[in-house]
Amino acid sequence: MPNFISINKKIKKFNQNINVDGDKSLSIRWVLFSSIASGVSEAKNLLMSEDVLASINVIKKLGIKVVRKNNNCKIYGKGIDGFNYKNNLVLNAENSGTLGRLILGLIVNSPKEIKLIGDKSLSKRDFKRVALPLSKFGAKFKLNKKFGLPLTIKGSQNLKPVIYHETKGSAQCKSSVILAGLRTKGKTIIKAKKSRNHTELLCKYLNLPVKIRSNKNFDLIEVNKIRSIKRLKYNIPSDISSAAFFIVLTALSKESKITIRKVNVNPSRIGVVTILRKMGIDIHFKNKKEYKGEIIADIVVKSPKNIKNINCPKSLNSRAIDEFLIIFLVAAKANGISYFKDLSELNKKESPRLVWASKILKNIGIKTIVTNNSIKIFGNPKLKIDKKIIIKNFLKDHRIFMCCTIAALSFGGNWIIHDKDSIKTSFPSFLKIISNLKK
Repeated sequence: MPNFISINKKIKKFNQNINVDGDKSLSIRWVLFSSIASGVSEAKNLLMSEDVLASINVIKKLGIKVVRKNNNCKIYGKGIDGFNYKNNLVLNAENSGTLGRLILGLIVNSPKEIKLIGDKSLSKRDFKRVALPLSKFGAKFKLNKKFGLPLTIKGSQNLKPVIYHETKGSAQCKSSVILAGLRTKGKTIIKAKKSRNHTELLCKYLNLPVKIRSNKNFDLIEVNKIRSIKRLKYNIPSDISSAAFFIVLTALSKESKITIRKVNVNPSRIGVVTILRKMGIDIHFKNKKEYKGEIIADIVVKSPKNIKNINCPKSLNSRAIDEFLIIFLVAAKANGISYFKDLSELNKKESPRLVWASKILKNIGIKTIVTNNSIKIFGNPKLKIDKKIIIKNFLKDHRIFMCCTIAALSFGGNWIIHDKDSIKTSFPSFLKIISNLKK
């Protein structure tokens, strides 16, 4: 099968209800927390993407039994000190930054040296930002000259609590330090810029010794050592980052409506909804309920008559960091100039996404002004494409592939988009849902 898709027709109007895949952030965290729980943890609707399968393979290498069938999974946890593995262990995080950074917090007390590797994209990402705080606990790291993977870690069994100031809004770094703090005697204190809070909510649900005080810009988190974690039964809700592609497709289509069922609308994750509402997109939540600390709802979206430009508040950045590529597509069809700033973190993802955003928008005929941390997009409400566009060599970044697919369906043109297998990283059913919408 060829590893590319061809799209040469815009999508027709639609009115459908859909389900998207399980939440990736929650799926990976469920796997990691279950690996140190006491007893058998069970999950339904677990995302079976490459990132989550890599997480399962990592805990299996650490001596944890896993049984999975379709999207259901059981993990036989052996307690907080239950990892059992051989010398010269190599763990492969593949493409997952969440797995690569969080697992270091779980093995921070390893008496044996462990090597962590990843794929070409993950190997280019910055691991110094998590190795530095974890080394203050007492772990020893060997990093390459560019601070990426591979790295080695040798933990300490005499961990010391730390005070850590997280300034980038990285939920991965914050979560890694929380996991390390749960293994450390004494009080670890984290002052963290606002970011996703799935780890904190899981800690609260599991009654772990984690206290959080919030103010406008930062959270102050206190973490103490745990003795045990209860087993975790979880029905994973759908992923807002996956839902966002269909929110945007509806926003860019005429006379269309979509309902996306049972999506995790955690307030730390719905920056995309807040931003698009400011741009005039009709989005509302139905059937809201709380589930293990998370908020679940159906998302209903209707096509707008007009799209407004936006000067995007930087306070929303951390809540929409994975969705900016497709938000930029909406800005491309807005009436006026949109401005997005303080987005240097976008270039530290699976690919340099701010750079790629400019390339994609230029390809579709949209003027941009780009710096290393900002982008101005000169919207064109009458945007139509009637040329051939080829997208390739983007480090197999799943979000670039899906973004370009939405652009092709929304704006027209004759597109060839390579590396379709990249969607297996986060959203395996993406093209199947697209196909059903086109019927």
